[in-house]
Amino acid sequence: MEQAFSRKAALKTIVLLAWPTVVEQILQTAVQYVDSAMVGRLGAHATAAVGATTTVNWLVGSSISALSIGFLAYISRELGAKHPENAKRATAQATLITLITGILFTILALSLSGRIPRWMHAGEDILHDASVYFFILYTPMLFRCANIIFGTCLRAAGDTRTPLFVNTGVNLINIVLNYLLIYPTRSVSLLGLSMTMPGAGLGVSGAAIASAIAFVFGGLGMTVMVFRHPTISPRGYSMRPDGSILRPCMKVAIPCALQRFGTSFGYVAFASMINALGTTAIAAHSIANTAESAFYIPGYGMQTAAATLAGNCYGARDPHRMKRICRMMILLEVILMTLSGAALLVSATMLMKVFTSDAAVIALGATVLRMVAVTEPIYGIAVILEGIFQGVGDTRSTFVFNLIGMWGVRILGTFICLNIFGLGLTAAWACMIAHNIILGALLSVRFIRGRWNPLNRNNAAESF
Repeated sequence: MEQAFSRKAALKTIVLLAWPTVVEQILQTAVQYVDSAMVGRLGAHATAAVGATTTVNWLVGSSISALSIGFLAYISRELGAKHPENAKRATAQATLITLITGILFTILALSLSGRIPRWMHAGEDILHDASVYFFILYTPMLFRCANIIFGTCLRAAGDTRTPLFVNTGVNLINIVLNYLLIYPTRSVSLLGLSMTMPGAGLGVSGAAIASAIAFVFGGLGMTVMVFRHPTISPRGYSMRPDGSILRPCMKVAIPCALQRFGTSFGYVAFASMINALGTTAIAAHSIANTAESAFYIPGYGMQTAAATLAGNCYGARDPHRMKRICRMMILLEVILMTLSGAALLVSATMLMKVFTSDAAVIALGATVLRMVAVTEPIYGIAVILEGIFQGVGDTRSTFVFNLIGMWGVRILGTFICLNIFGLGLTAAWACMIAHNIILGALLSVRFIRGRWNPLNRNNAAESF
């Protein structure tokens, strides 16, 4: 009976913590769908202009997220150990890191905005639009950093609802501004009534402006909510560098940042090789990535819950709860990602048609989506194990495994397939799938061996 109750309690804890993050991921993906569909209606040229720098956007965003992982691990651990004052001090240090990274990334991105699309092998026909889009999108980087880092701090405190509410507002603003800024003034029909919809007709630039304004709202909103939060508010705490907090945070964050940077740079190299295949391949790759993103929502939605709960268990020094939570998270992840992969498999063509009317793009994109659909459960296992390892501070192993998979399998394999054998996008996606399978296998072996777990007496040296 006690075991049954424990399982019920564990399931309830997981669901309460995970559902807002899953819903938030769904809403963000829905906005990506709307963005891609609205830009896609402008033609393959516009889609390619936006897609040419998408992987650089991932590189920057994932690097910032990686820095926040150190604070997630620290805050969740301290709250699990019943040390709320340390959690508040950590949030003050997170504020300092937000200011530094926000200003640094703004300067770097804006100064390189004219060069990055060219480095990504964007064609001359889309070079100008891609550069303008990138410049506008990265102007409010300070606010984007605040949204990411403070959102992670809130989730580390078990508050996943506040980031959901803030980012729901961000998404609504983005959609409304898209309608007003992308298209020119036009007549629309609603419930049989014809009305004039005002519009700026800015095209790709309009999409970038809409996203930039939404980022500002999100950064301001998340900052206000963190400073008002009863558990982790940094009010009254110094933002001067505190080594006793920054050292353990950076011990977790730096390997994670190197991992994200290395893998994201791999995405850049991967996309750069695909960009050389031409506009159809670029558009199909960009749209297929957006379409697939909806189907790994369960993975990334559960990852945050896994990291937070693993950190709590570590702080509370509760190995039995750690084992129970981890096993249940993995089981739930496999079930959800199996259902998700099946849905992607049967809806691939329909999804591509949502974003574009170009027959060649639809056919190519649907093919690669069906390929990746069958491996979604394996990818889900990799995602959830990364979250567990991050929560207890084991980011070195994920760093090594991700680099092996990305550079040793995906990039090398794609280079050989495209440049030596002259194959196309389907071969590149096959290499991506092989990368995901190998990553899942490596992480699973480490999990089974137990060396990731600092509560294991033999692994005490691997703790923070």
